[in-house]
Amino acid sequence: MSASAALVSGGLDSGALLALMAERGAVHPIYVRAGLPWEQQELLALNKFVNEMVNRGVRLEPVIELSVGGETLYGDHWSLNGQVPGYDEPDEAVYLPGRNVMLIGLAAVWCSTHGVNTIAMGTLDCNPFADATSEFFGDYARLLSGALSHPLQVETPFRGMGKAELVSRYSELPLGLTLTCMSPQAGVHCGACNKCRERLEAFDQAGILDNAEYALPHQGSGRDRGQDQKRGRQSKPGREVA
Repeated sequence: MSASAALVSGGLDSGALLALMAERGAVHPIYVRAGLPWEQQELLALNKFVNEMVNRGVRLEPVIELSVGGETLYGDHWSLNGQVPGYDEPDEAVYLPGRNVMLIGLAAVWCSTHGVNTIAMGTLDCNPFADATSEFFGDYARLLSGALSHPLQVETPFRGMGKAELVSRYSELPLGLTLTCMSPQAGVHCGACNKCRERLEAFDQAGILDNAEYALPHQGSGRDRGQDQKRGRQSKPGREVA
């Protein structure tokens, strides 16, 4: 298969996406900066994950960084003012206007100048936003293909899959290196935001230990699970299970 570009963050879904796409051919991970507070720590986590995967023999290209001025676009939005949606707030509260419009648009331009025709995203079934539907991805790919005179397709291989299923299916990856948090503290999950809850619940439902660190301990978190090993599987020596 020809090379693909994978739009990634530093999170679980992105880690699994890179592993899947690498089975099909060369993968160019693309990270888009938009001036959001968590990006530097997220990018560090992404590079740690990619380096570990490469050390394991997985074929991944170096992370490509693109950027857009999110500070100007979003103004006094929660993503910039530090008021991130809390642990119990619904997924709809984490909406970033036009997020996939920007990500895919920038990736499409890069693909058109580097001979790549496939953009992969780790969108899951639980994503409630209008720019994460199958119709949007198909329509936008056709629009960009015409505008750039370059054939493009957007693949979302995890559509129809929940996060717990993804964790279970890709538990042998070093997912403990990933970062799924909107307010990380020195690379550690805050344990208090919507995304931390989503991650904790996924591991708990999958019955797998989360080896990531959390600033606020939760039942089932990486920090607490050493005292509660009966709730999930142990990682193999020298390997992390999520």
